[in-house]
Amino acid sequence: MTYIIFTISILLNALANILMKVGALKPKQVHGMWDVFLNMACNPIILAGIVCFALGLAAYNYVLIKINLSVAYPINTSVGYILVILASWLFLKETITAMQFGGIGLIIIGVWMVAR
Repeated sequence: MTYIIFTISILLNALANILMKVGALKPKQVHGMWDVFLNMACNPIILAGIVCFALGLAAYNYVLIKINLSVAYPINTSVGYILVILASWLFLKETITAMQFGGIGLIIIGVWMVAR
């Protein structure tokens, strides 16, 4: 069950980042941090991202009770990087360079080494 919740935590964090980016794509007048805050508070996509962050944090906190931080954190961030890069490519039509693909490969190797 712990690994299912861990997976959910990682997915929620990646989804939150994608939602924050999609919410930020709508051009608005921004003259300072207050404008950014008001835009966030009035944007349902960004609010959904914040909810995903909160739910992901709660799930990750549960995981930290069960798994060592020295294992959970590298896996959480590394897999999150990969998911965000792939989702950005698939849904936001961002370009992935050969260097990024190489980095993804190295991340996968690193996650495997940490998890063992």
